[in-house]
This record gives sequence, structure tokens and C-alpha cells, in this order.
Amino acid sequence: MAQKRLLLIAINYWPELTGIGKYTGEMAQWLVENGWDVRVITAPPYYPAWQISKEYSGWRYHSENMHGVSITRCPLWVPSRVNCLKRILHLMSFGLSSLPVILWQAWRWRPDIVFTVEPPLFCAPAALLGARLGKARSWLHVQDFEVDAAFGLGMLRSRRLQKWILGAERFLLRRFDRVSAISERMVDRLKQKKVENSRRMVFQNWVELDRIRPLHATSPLRAEWGVEDNEIVILYSGNLGEKQGLEILVDAARKLQHRSELVFLLCGDGAARSRIEQLAKGLANLRFKPLQPADRLNDLLNLADIHVLPQRADAADLVLPSKLTNMLASGRPVVATASAGTQVADLVRDCGIVVAPADSTALADALSSLAQSKNLRRALGLKARALAEQLWDKEYLLSEAFRMPAEMGTEYVDVPIGEVNTVSRLRLFSRGCKEKI
Repeated sequence: MAQKRLLLIAINYWPELTGIGKYTGEMAQWLVENGWDVRVITAPPYYPAWQISKEYSGWRYHSENMHGVSITRCPLWVPSRVNCLKRILHLMSFGLSSLPVILWQAWRWRPDIVFTVEPPLFCAPAALLGARLGKARSWLHVQDFEVDAAFGLGMLRSRRLQKWILGAERFLLRRFDRVSAISERMVDRLKQKKVENSRRMVFQNWVELDRIRPLHATSPLRAEWGVEDNEIVILYSGNLGEKQGLEILVDAARKLQHRSELVFLLCGDGAARSRIEQLAKGLANLRFKPLQPADRLNDLLNLADIHVLPQRADAADLVLPSKLTNMLASGRPVVATASAGTQVADLVRDCGIVVAPADSTALADALSSLAQSKNLRRALGLKARALAEQLWDKEYLLSEAFRMPAEMGTEYVDVPIGEVNTVSRLRLFSRGCKEKI
């Protein structure tokens, strides 16, 4: 058989360590290791610091090869301060600079699949046109419903503009051969956007279970960062952005100042870091740490006695936070702020505690309760690891996603309604299936 070719279009890629860049990089490397020929069109690394890495330029095209993957990096404008308009211009700059590269690679190289990651949706028209030029299959993978999130967070308020943008989004989505998203609820939203059953599927983010695993010994970061043996670490690790609603962690830390054994660690970077640092001034029980390199990620996750996952109510089910998979794989309990019935709540309820979004008192009470019981933390951590092993094994998810049936469609599996639960439905969806009930 001829070697399969995949053209990957994604604004975020290695060496970015968090978010979408982590998954696009790991996916490309896995495909190469499994016999695919992969080319990537991306931007210079800038996330989550919102600053282009010193080794790269934001104003010129650059080619390189990483892990057997041929990469073209396109010019990108990165604002020093992020707001709605600047974020749109930022995404648009990559959409425009990548356009000629996408069309040239698709026409000249002739890939079998043109694989596009949203955000940004700005690349979707070029990806569709490139797939037509190269006679390739088109695949849009939604990591984040950026349009819905913008509306939910109040970034775009004009009803007329919202209606026009949603119509354009629906037009684009329906023209891809396959549209995938990272959670069942997000795929349900694709149905609302009129994407046909045969074109949509769940393609979950994964975890490398042999790399992210519970440590039997104490994490070396505890000594390196001066964490005392009797201190209980409440860890948030990842993007310090506006969509995370990190203010609730500051409020909870303030409410728990009297518990001297509780230490909040916020590890990462992002557009909201300086603002959150200002809010946290004077709190001795809340500390900020820089983003850790990939080879220290397991040490970092095992530093936690409790993971905390804040989520704003207006972002519910628009994205399944990618950090959750690694949190659970580390074998530690999670306290999440999520509305009942959301997928985050469904996943965390058996291996942690779920409280209502924006309720800092309930969050503080949940953290205090878990901190008092080492046995409960251990029991929930075991359940967390078991869930990660059941749902998010990297090899399984990538193998199933890239079986590539000829029609790139959806298998239907009959499931009696009484037998459907969150885990079984996720397992079916991760295989590209949709249950008929």
C-alpha cells in the first residue's frame, strides 16, 4: 500500500507544552511512527505566554523538521494585551499567512487528508479549497468552539453579527468530509449546527499512560520548591487565561487562609497571569510557579494532593479541558467547578468533588473536606487513574481515529437506552460510533 499522506493545519504545535499544541505535536509524531507521511502548517510557538519564542520570528516563513515531520511556520501577529478584537486579528493573521502555503502544499504534494484544527476557524475555507485542489479528504477537528465561546463570554454582542457568523460557521462545517470534537457533548453541538450524522465523531484528547502515572515516592518538586512534608498541595496547572475563571481560586485561597497546612500552587502562564497575581497579593497560601518542561510534567502532577479545575458556567460543554486527562492519570482527586449535567461534572463526580461554578465558598468547603481525609483522597485517586486508563489511552484513541474507513463516516451501534451511561457512551464515541436509541 502507498504511504498515507496527511497535511495538518494548526495554529498551535510543538514545542508548545500545553493545550492544543501538545496534542497536535503528539498526533503528528504518532502518525509518522505508524507509517504516515505528515506535513504541518503552523505558527511560531507563542502559547500560553502570548509571546513568540526567541528562537522564532513572527514576521517571516520558516521551515524545519521535528520528529520526522516537515513543518512550515507562517507569520503571526501576537498582541501584547489580549481582548476580543485583538484575538480576532491574531487568528486572522494566521488564516491569511497560511493561505498560500495550504493551497500550494495541497495542490503540489497531493495529501490523502487535509486535517484542520479549530481554532482558528479562519483556516477552514483554505483547508476546504486545498482539499478540493489536491483531491483529498477534508477533516475539521474542533478543540474549542471559539465562536460559541466568544458569544458566551460576551465578546461579540451584536445579534445581527452573531446570526451572520453562526450561519457562516454552519456553512463551513457542513462541507467537511469529517468533523470531530473532543467530547460527546461537543459532538452533540455539531448536530445542532446541522453537521450530518455520517460526518461527525468524537476524537478525544488522550494521555500517555506510561509517562503520566502515579509516583510511589514523593515528587522531587516538593523539596525543590520548599513544600513542607505536612503541607497539602492544591494544584492548578495549565493556561492562566481569561476563560478559566481563575478568580475563584484566589477567593477560595482567601477563605482558607486559616488552614496553614493548605498551599495553593498555580503553575503556568497566560494572558490573565498578571491580573490574577494582583488579585492574590498578600495571600501567603497561594504561590505562582512557571510552566514546567515536558519531562517534569509527571513530577508536577504528582506534587498535587488535590487537583483543582475551575470552569466558567458560560463555557460549559464548549470545550472539555484537556488538562483533565492528565490530572486523572496522575491518580489524584479533582475538585471541579462545573454545572450539573455537563460532561466535566459527569466525569469528575466519581473521582472527585463537583461544585457550582463561581461558588468560591463551596469550592473552599470541598477542598477543606478532601484535605482532612487522606484515605478519601487515596480512594478517589485510584478511581481517577482507572477512569483515565479506561477512556484515554493514547494508542487506542489514535489507532481507532485513523482506521480511516473509505467513506470517513460513522458506524452505528444499537445500544438499549437502559444500558447507556457516561462511560459506555464515551467509549462508543471514541471509536467513532453513534448509538441508535
